[in-house]
This record gives sequence, C-alpha cells and structure tokens, in this order.
Amino acid sequence: MVTHVPSEAPGDERGMFLSFIEAQRGAIRRSVIGLTEEQAASRPSASALSLSGLVKHVAETELNWLRMAQQRPNETVRNESNWADSFRLVGDETVEQMLKFWDGVVVEVEEFIRSVPSLDDTFPLPEAPWFPKGERVSMRWLLGHLVEEHARHAGHADIIRESLDGRTAFELVAEAKGYSNQS
Repeated sequence: MVTHVPSEAPGDERGMFLSFIEAQRGAIRRSVIGLTEEQAASRPSASALSLSGLVKHVAETELNWLRMAQQRPNETVRNESNWADSFRLVGDETVEQMLKFWDGVVVEVEEFIRSVPSLDDTFPLPEAPWFPKGERVSMRWLLGHLVEEHARHAGHADIIRESLDGRTAFELVAEAKGYSNQS
C-alpha cells in the first residue's frame, strides 16, 4: 500500500473498514490518471484486463454486494451472456462515466454501512455454485470482502499502469497530491 490509512477514531471498526476500502478505491482511480480512453482500454499484459475495465468491474461489483446486503435487486444484471462486459467499456461508455457511476455507489455503500445497526447483522448469499447453500454473511464480512476485492484489483491496476507507461503507484500518488518530480 502506498498511502497511509488513518482511523477515524480509535476503535471505530466501521470507519476503519471504510477507510481501507477507500484507500484501495483510490489506488484503482489513480491508475487512470492522465490516460486516454484508448490507453485505459488497452491490455498490455497476458491478461485480458484493462484499466477502464477494472474501474467498471469494481464499481459494478461494489454495487452488486451493496444490493445483496440491502436485499434489493441490482439494477445491473449480469449473466453468462454479458459477463465479459463487466470487464470492458461498451458502446459509448467512458472512464469518466464509470468513475462518476462508482462515486454514486460509494456514497450509497457508506450511507448504508453507517446506517446498519450492527456489523454482526447478516444477509443471505444468493444461490450460486461458488457459495455454500443457505450461507449468510455479516456486514463485517462484507466490508472485509470489499477490502479484499478492491486490493486484488488495485494490484492488477498497478501492474497494468506500469506496463503501459512505466508510471508507478508512488508517482501517481504524488501526482494526485500535487507533488512534482522536479527539483
């Protein structure tokens, strides 16, 4: 991790989780600083992942987990026929639009997590081959999972960005904070 993650207050578990999630979101967001749409959509490694696709994927994934926790239907329906579209921009989608969409999801996630009575509250996982039948998870588990999900993809984003133009996460943090590399 290339940034310090402060706690909101000692012992504030919700704030701690939300701060770590935001740190990982920031790493993914910074990965597209200064790139054209074409650069952000390029796939410079053996992987099929692109930076614009990662931005879209994490935004959609975060919304999906929020809707599961809220026990509400997700507006974005993914199935076998369109699953690959969650990893790439389609039609007239842009990085800027995906970042704005994600910003809205972030607000919803934070409001929801701050409103639940307890991080011990649970919600059911949907029936899927990768989930145990009848499994329920806590809000705490959800927050830990979002840290894991975003951190995994932040690492992917670091590698893709460095493969594109040699810029590292440290340089992107400095640029985002307004520091110059000039002496």
